[in-house]
Amino acid sequence: MTGRSPLDVHLANLAAALLPYRRCENLLARWGETLAHRLVDGGRLLVAGNGGSAAEAQHLTAELVGKLRDDRQPLSAIALHAETSAMTAIGNDYGYDEVFARQVRAHGRDGDILLLLSTSGTSPNLLHAAHAAHDTGLRCWAFTGPAPNPLADLCDETLAVDSPDSQVVQELHLVSSHVLCEYVERALPAALAAPAGTRVGAAVSGTTGTPADPPAAPAAGPVRAGVEVVLDGGPQV
Repeated sequence: MTGRSPLDVHLANLAAALLPYRRCENLLARWGETLAHRLVDGGRLLVAGNGGSAAEAQHLTAELVGKLRDDRQPLSAIALHAETSAMTAIGNDYGYDEVFARQVRAHGRDGDILLLLSTSGTSPNLLHAAHAAHDTGLRCWAFTGPAPNPLADLCDETLAVDSPDSQVVQELHLVSSHVLCEYVERALPAALAAPAGTRVGAAVSGTTGTPADPPAAPAAGPVRAGVEVVLDGGPQV
């Protein structure tokens, strides 16, 4: 990249990922609807990450407990890495690989949602958390870098940003968090109006439209650049 400034290189990498990133909109819209129904019905979102991904995960929970744009009811979202006393105690007593998994088992309830953020998709503590989610009956989602990766393989659904630049991956994870919150807030009126029983059904199944709608069939074919949406370990548009 001789003659190109760090800013030019960074913006070029970001621009290369932006256009294909539009393909993740349907997934984020569906996740937003699922979250809205689950959170309105008394469930919670658990989120975790390491390093920069931890900061982004905490940013996401702040938007849900507080607000993104307009005033509305607070929604239950917990950033597991922000529980510093619990993290250090668990790490000291059980090892760092268990710092999130033990909290998932403590706070998660059947039908709740765990969202894990990782640029590499290989962090052992996040992999252990995904296993704990399955054991506890939580739905497990992830934001990762390029797939396939071990975390994507373990999660029910994954938004995988297919960029070789970890900074670009994290930046699009932040965009994903904001867009996800936008869709949560759009779905709240319908979620609040839905009967309690159908709210739970929508949250667990992840269907689109009203809670009574049948599940939409996933589109076929891998996304080769920009963003991959991975469903049950297999890449889908």
